[in-house]
Amino acid sequence: MKAEDIRKMSAEDLENKEKELREELGNLAFQHRIRPLEDTSRLKKIRKDIARIETVKAQAVS
Repeated sequence: MKAEDIRKMSAEDLENKEKELREELGNLAFQHRIRPLEDTSRLKKIRKDIARIETVKAQAVS
């Protein structure tokens, strides 16, 4: 997900997307502890997307 796309989203959509990504990250991290994932880069991509959303939300507040 690109920052440009995130900036176009409404505040409610940002909250929903962040919640969805955090749930997915938790599930993948749990699965990775049980059995190594084939694509571990997915964890890093999700963390970066969450960080992008948090950054856009912080910019909107100030």
